[in-house]
Amino acid sequence: MRCCHLCKLPGRVMGIRLLRLSSVVILVLLLVAGALTALLPNIKEDKMPTSRREAKAQSQAALDSFTLIMQTYNRTDLLLRLLNHYQAIPHLQKVIVVWNNVGEKVPEDLWNSLGPHPVPVVFKMQTANKMRNRLQIFPELETKAVLMVDDDMLISAHDLIFAFSVWQQFPDQIVGFVPRKHVPTPSGIYSYGGFELQSPGFGSGDQYSMVLIGASFFNSRYLEAFQKQPAAVHALIDETQNCDDIAMNFIVAKHTGKTSGVFVKPVDMGNLEKETNSGYSGMWHRAEHFLQRSYCINKLVNIYGSMPLRYSNIMISQFGFPNYANHKSKM
Repeated sequence: MRCCHLCKLPGRVMGIRLLRLSSVVILVLLLVAGALTALLPNIKEDKMPTSRREAKAQSQAALDSFTLIMQTYNRTDLLLRLLNHYQAIPHLQKVIVVWNNVGEKVPEDLWNSLGPHPVPVVFKMQTANKMRNRLQIFPELETKAVLMVDDDMLISAHDLIFAFSVWQQFPDQIVGFVPRKHVPTPSGIYSYGGFELQSPGFGSGDQYSMVLIGASFFNSRYLEAFQKQPAAVHALIDETQNCDDIAMNFIVAKHTGKTSGVFVKPVDMGNLEKETNSGYSGMWHRAEHFLQRSYCINKLVNIYGSMPLRYSNIMISQFGFPNYANHKSKM
């Protein structure tokens, strides 16, 4: 019996040793877990990284999207049609409608009653019908890119998506679908027109020196730059009810020291002016329109003391490599 009792002792000793070893292991694990827990940030400390992540996401969204600004006057039927069309454009964050029908109620209730709409529309009622109303610094504008479109211009989704991708490569210039040019004369007076005007000293190559903002992308910081222009610039635009787009090309050219715009040839773009029921026709139908624009160019040169506009003949097309602009284009 003693032998049997003594035989059981090693097992007991081994069990005690295993128990002690297990206790040590558990203690070590608890110490490691406590150290790791101490390293973890508490809830208050984690607020800062979360805020940074949200700010970064918002900043990225501001670069990957754009805001459409459309000024309208006496074309409510076209406006509603165009708003419906542009709602489906990818990357569009918001639409700002500059309502120049002074004293007339905006069609906001009608628009909202036919919702829901994927992109919010903000109506900005104006106190005076001024051409430069569309170049205000709108507090609702949150994106770097502005798409400005006239209230009779229908531009296809694939044209806009492509032009936006081009603007992302040239964010300091105006990227748009309608090029124009200035041409100096021997008397030192400038004329305004399209590709049909011959630019002296450039051979047979077609040139442009401006891209009209009524169908274009540009950086939102130029809205602030426009507001800071000399009072004479704003007075000129109010006097003619014209030329705010020419002034913007001057501003961009002066800021960059290069061609103000990049011409993207549209594939599917049209003017709906004849389809409105209002009977209101665009300013470009006025007999004095082109004379006014030549007048504006010369006045702006006098105001700024120099001619900042530079020529380019680059046309970017969706189907092929960058090419030379062609005066036979309908634009």
